Amino acid sequence: MNKAQLIDAIAAESGLTKADSKKALDAFLKVTSEGLKKGDRITLVGFGSFLVSERSARTGRNPQTGKEIRIPAKKVVKFKAGSELNDSVN
Repeated sequence: MNKAQLIDAIAAESGLTKADSKKALDAFLKVTSEGLKKGDRITLVGFGSFLVSERSARTGRNPQTGKEIRIPAKKVVKFKAGSELNDSVN
């Protein structure tokens, strides 16, 4: 499902117009991104949690040449599904 299909589905489920659904989705994405940038954990009970994790620097290998390369440390976004989401998928 892409963003346009998600907006259509939100509009159909909520009774909002497509324009209002797009605004709501864009607002959710913006607020979630800003919260994660600040290091906050975003928790939607039953659905799941978004959090930022630190990945340490490490040594890897270039698969074509076999040469060792240095992979720098960075922050990554993780999503942990909630129990209700897991149950609905299974």
